Amino acid sequence: MKIKNIEIFKIPPRWLFLKITTESGISGWGEPALEGKTDSVIAAIHDMKQYLIGQNAEEIEHIYNLLTKGSFYRGGVIMMSAVSGIEQALWDIKGKHLNTPVYNLLGGAVREKVRIYGWIGGDSPTDLISQAQRRIDSGYTALKINACGKTEWIVSPSETKSIIQRLKELRAAVGDKIEIGIDFHGRVHKSAVKRLVKELEEFCPMFYEEPLLPEYIDQLKDVANYTTVPIAFGERLVGRREFKSLINNGIVDIIQPDISHTGGIWEIRKIAAMAETSDIALAPHCPLGPIAFAASLHINACCPNAIIQETSQGIHYNEGADMLDYIINKKDLSIIDGFIPNLEKPGLGIEIDEKFVKEMSKIGHNWRNPIWYGKDGSLLEW
Repeated sequence: MKIKNIEIFKIPPRWLFLKITTESGISGWGEPALEGKTDSVIAAIHDMKQYLIGQNAEEIEHIYNLLTKGSFYRGGVIMMSAVSGIEQALWDIKGKHLNTPVYNLLGGAVREKVRIYGWIGGDSPTDLISQAQRRIDSGYTALKINACGKTEWIVSPSETKSIIQRLKELRAAVGDKIEIGIDFHGRVHKSAVKRLVKELEEFCPMFYEEPLLPEYIDQLKDVANYTTVPIAFGERLVGRREFKSLINNGIVDIIQPDISHTGGIWEIRKIAAMAETSDIALAPHCPLGPIAFAASLHINACCPNAIIQETSQGIHYNEGADMLDYIINKKDLSIIDGFIPNLEKPGLGIEIDEKFVKEMSKIGHNWRNPIWYGKDGSLLEW
């Protein structure tokens, strides 16, 4: 079970796949993607190779500690994204070696299926009703939208009314049985967020996601005081230590660690257990590819406080390829009445179309997030 080789595949639309092969011939796949910083993560993986080759692939905790603590200087989201993809691949190998799904190695399933939500509207929410109907027709019972597009520091009365009107029309169109999450994406400043979370509450959002930037975690209490809607947060945090204060202060209701950024499968399981002790729910962030999504499904399967899972299938970023294009067993990820049944195949439970991955890696990508400027030429948050 010693690690023999590591291969990296940079593929459209904006993803990075990693394949680890052992001397026994068992291979595992991971997704160390970091949107807009792919080449930096690739460099980090190459730097880590010297520590990985020859290691026992079954010793996941040891390898995690080696990669995160073996250097005098610790790493942030770039290094942790590299570690996350490596760690996912090791769990895939272990599950295949033991012929069981990964969630069985994490305590076993606590549910039979996982609820899913899908994006509509794009960065600047438009055509919400038609996109919502397509999602609902495809089996979704939960949706997520960006609250707004490009936003100045002070949101004008007309834009405030436009945001409220969009959600009012969407709620009227889909009815009360469909959940709607609202993502502020950290692009709205506190002065405007306080007003919006209060005004939008009447439309019963599933949650408000990232109402402030992670730099302002200590200010979340001010926002939470203006609404009874659950606050969701954490997609840009890495590792259990960054989640510790967020969980302990008791302000957020839902944590959203990203399995490809925060340290991988076992690290999210630890974070979820910490959150459970404070009655905080788990809804993993995942606007990425099929490997990260499958890994997230295993976390949902075994965590009692998991409530819903994001999927990137059909998301507006997926130009050139979509999530299911890279896997063979597409039917195993079919959405039925808003849920995906637990994956049953060994390891992460998906069969990667390696031939297609290699073909698409010849195309690669150079994805960068948009750069937005205000009317006065100053930089705005995307």
